[in-house]
Amino acid sequence: MGILEVKGVNKRFGGLQALGDVNLSVRENTVHAIIGPNGAGKSTLLNCLVGKLIPDTGSVMFDGQSVLGRQPHEINQMGISRVFQTPEIFGDLTVMENMMIPIFAKRDGAFRMHAVGNMMSEKGIVEAAEKMLVDMNMADKRDMHTASMSRGDKRRLEIGMCLAQEPKLLLLDEPTAGMARADTNNTIDLLKQIKEERDITIAIIEHDMHVVFSLADRITVLAQGTPLVEDDPQNIKGNPKVREAYLGETA
Repeated sequence: MGILEVKGVNKRFGGLQALGDVNLSVRENTVHAIIGPNGAGKSTLLNCLVGKLIPDTGSVMFDGQSVLGRQPHEINQMGISRVFQTPEIFGDLTVMENMMIPIFAKRDGAFRMHAVGNMMSEKGIVEAAEKMLVDMNMADKRDMHTASMSRGDKRRLEIGMCLAQEPKLLLLDEPTAGMARADTNNTIDLLKQIKEERDITIAIIEHDMHVVFSLADRITVLAQGTPLVEDDPQNIKGNPKVREAYLGETA
């Protein structure tokens, strides 16, 4: 059994069947990619995993516990962190202040923005944030306001903020979308480093096949809301159904 088990998940929006009998097993300490053409149901599935949507039928189990019916912050506290398509950071705060917020929230279970000014007096939180900035190779940017950073650096910071919560499962929603190739390659290298150095499972939705085949141990292909095939990357590359449904579309 995987650390994440999705069984028989269905989701409709009116007359549209967004997900149809989705089964997915993500093994612990692997990188599992979920790919498919636009409209395949990838984002809908991800939203079912983090509590933003509730499936009509089926089950979603994480580390032996159901996530269904839980609020997104409760699922986060179970050990699931999500990186969004567009970096979700506080542009009017510094890199250091951004990094401290999830550490503060993990300790206290909640965070209110008026507490930002008091965070620097919290020695343990400051030390943990500084360590994560070193791990993310961002210590030299600690006092920079994040609004002025490149998309690649914003993404690096957001990934670090997620890791600061010490998740068991990191969900990445198109982490390289909108990046220049250099930033994309830097993000690939960062995720490889995370995979090698941390006891963590990664599930990634991504359109860039260079990213997928650089990182994934296992790939699930969705088509019209239903899993088409699940296999290792080499077999996915040569699968004619996959090429017709997705890879050929991007060629």
